[in-house]
Amino acid sequence: MNHDLVVNRLRKGFVLVLLFMMLASLAVAEEAVVDPVTAAIEAAKEEMQSNINIVWTCIAAFLVFFMQAGFAMVEAGFTRAKNAVNILMKNLMDFSIGTLAFFVIGFSLMFGANKGLFGWDGFGLSGVEGDGSDWNWTFMIFQTVFAGTAATIVSGAMAGRTKFKAYICYSVFICALIYPIFGSWAWGGLLNGGGWLENLSTPFCDFAGSTVVHSIGGWLALAGAIVLGPRLGKYGPDGKAKAIPGHNITLAALGVFILWFGWFGFNPGSTTVGDGEIGRVAVITNLAAAAGAIVAMIISWTVGKKPDASISLNGALAGLVAITAPCYTVTPVGAIIIGAIAGVLVYFSVIFIDNVLKIDDPVGAVSVHGVCGAFGTLSCGLFNAEKVLGIGDANGGLFYGGGFAQLGSQLAGVGAAFAWAFGLGMLMFTVIKVTVGLRADKDEEIKGLDIGEHGMEAYAGFQIFSST
Repeated sequence: MNHDLVVNRLRKGFVLVLLFMMLASLAVAEEAVVDPVTAAIEAAKEEMQSNINIVWTCIAAFLVFFMQAGFAMVEAGFTRAKNAVNILMKNLMDFSIGTLAFFVIGFSLMFGANKGLFGWDGFGLSGVEGDGSDWNWTFMIFQTVFAGTAATIVSGAMAGRTKFKAYICYSVFICALIYPIFGSWAWGGLLNGGGWLENLSTPFCDFAGSTVVHSIGGWLALAGAIVLGPRLGKYGPDGKAKAIPGHNITLAALGVFILWFGWFGFNPGSTTVGDGEIGRVAVITNLAAAAGAIVAMIISWTVGKKPDASISLNGALAGLVAITAPCYTVTPVGAIIIGAIAGVLVYFSVIFIDNVLKIDDPVGAVSVHGVCGAFGTLSCGLFNAEKVLGIGDANGGLFYGGGFAQLGSQLAGVGAAFAWAFGLGMLMFTVIKVTVGLRADKDEEIKGLDIGEHGMEAYAGFQIFSST
């Protein structure tokens, strides 16, 4: 082979090798530059999403807090004018006292590291102050307003005849012990560990608290109303129930609209994530509320020959309570059906409790929160459509081919909630009755708890001395 040709080929080969090495080094350099930039962008996105989650969850918590105003208006409007101040004070104090009780004890029992039947660390948020976690503070305020909701449900069923100091006593126990311990069984895994209902082979489903919040409050209200007894004049000598109309349906309606508004924090807020799921859960929530109001109106119009405003308002609340558990896992059609059934249930439940069980519940709290909360929780086992919605690999609801597994877990949760809240409620109210006293004096009840308990009136110069 020609010597010059060989040398020339070697030169070309050497040049190609050098060129390849230069290109490779440039690629490595480019990758070294791109990776930190990409990493920085991803970190910024993650931080932004985290902050959006915090902002959204805080806004939702503030909306749920505003529901305290809604409960106050509903309860005051559905009861008599002579007890309006008492109702307002109870709603103020159950949240104020409940906030401290939940902060000091309840939150740790509910979300501390689970060492059995409940959590047992982090009392008073100890250890959180210096950990640099903004989320724990956000989660704390969100869960505090939920605890306040569970406590305030009880006041409506016991309105018009309960001693104020007794109310203060049981508010402490509800927010410090009864509500958070059951909450740890169903929701403890939201922060640490997990409760036994979460750890069932098919986990218990209660997305925003039809049972954890509403039924717990409703069953405690049932126990309180039983131990307390009916208002004076509620039942005649023949045992028949007499209507005791509320003094201001306008206030009651305002309260329901406030609660409906606040529920857009209650349900969509339980995602605790600022993304498109908020809108979907809000739509599902709204559909059920509307269906509940319409169906309750139709039932009252059909049976009573007039479209009753109080029943229609409670129908909206019934739909909201029922959809709280399945709001993330059911379709719009499922939501309408659930709300409609709740509208029927609340009507007949009020009549049954009032006329058959002869338990005096002035605002229908047991029916709205206890009964419809239980139904809403069970409806997860019937209407859950996770695969249809694209949020799971299989549908859990019986009507969507999911079988009975989810329904079985729902029955376990509903049964446990009733046994826990009603059982402890009966014990708690009985102890209060024989110690500090549960029921107001007869004269105070006749004149009104506003004067007897608080020395003032909601409406200046308006005193009622009749026994009716």
